[in-house]
Amino acid sequence: MDPYSGPDLGDEALLDAYSQAVVHASETVAPAVVHLEVELAGGRKGSGSGFAFTPDGLLLTNSHVVHGARSIRASFADGLSREGDLLGEDPDTDIAVLRIDASGLHSDFRPVSLGSSRAVRVGQLAIAIGNPYGFQHTVTAGVVSALGRSLRAQTGRLIDDVLQTDAALNPGNSGGPLLNSRGEAIGVNTAIIPGAQGICFATAIDTVQWVLVQLLKDGRVRRGYLGIAGANVPLARRIAHHFELDNTRAVRVESVEKNGPASRAGLREGDLIVGFAGEAVNGIDDLHKVLTAERIDMASRMVLIRGALQPEKLELEIRAAEAARRR
Repeated sequence: MDPYSGPDLGDEALLDAYSQAVVHASETVAPAVVHLEVELAGGRKGSGSGFAFTPDGLLLTNSHVVHGARSIRASFADGLSREGDLLGEDPDTDIAVLRIDASGLHSDFRPVSLGSSRAVRVGQLAIAIGNPYGFQHTVTAGVVSALGRSLRAQTGRLIDDVLQTDAALNPGNSGGPLLNSRGEAIGVNTAIIPGAQGICFATAIDTVQWVLVQLLKDGRVRRGYLGIAGANVPLARRIAHHFELDNTRAVRVESVEKNGPASRAGLREGDLIVGFAGEAVNGIDDLHKVLTAERIDMASRMVLIRGALQPEKLELEIRAAEAARRR
């Protein structure tokens, strides 16, 4: 018996269905996709993509497209052009929100619907619309290649729950939508690997929507900080065994900011952080994940190993402060 249990459509019908899905999605969404022209300090210029997700002129794009912009101009496929105002950005997830004057938009204009990345499956159709190398409103299609990837933002933090796709992306696609067959945004295209083919990434739309709420509320995403510089190091097996730790790695404190949260809690250079707020810490990325806005000014338990010759396990109470806003 043929293991494929779906309808026997035949190759021609399958190709027709694939084409119709791409055509439908692109025709539905393309009018809401914009080409962004950005003027930076020193007369430098940049460009990228974005898309309207509300009828009153709110746009999504990448933080790296508009960061430091002196002026932003958004141009639609029908030729309409508007100045954009940056409402907020989060470099740590590479997401930014703009506002434009929505008056005069085409009568058939419809904002892009934001879908759900929880329902995305590996192998499903993925469609990207953007402006690679200035070729406006270019449509490419492929599949979702993998889920749950991690991608390091330009700030050094990891972006979690990233979608990988082989829908062709190039410089200028950044900030454009990654769509499913229904024309819903399942991600915001954010990065490519130079020199690689078919390995492209998008910030998952569920992450985007969480960030979006914070940006519209505060203009930024609030995160905690401890006031240390740290390095990822292996944790000796004998130490992990002796103190009954599941860790294989730890964060070694390289320096402690004077009068910062770590200093007030009693951390010292050379301490090995192995736990925070009930979570094992195997590296700096683990600390970043737990230093959410909810941790700011909240008493949290930090577990560390102190001393090389006669190591001891300590538990300190620490209150994370609010990280300064990035400029």
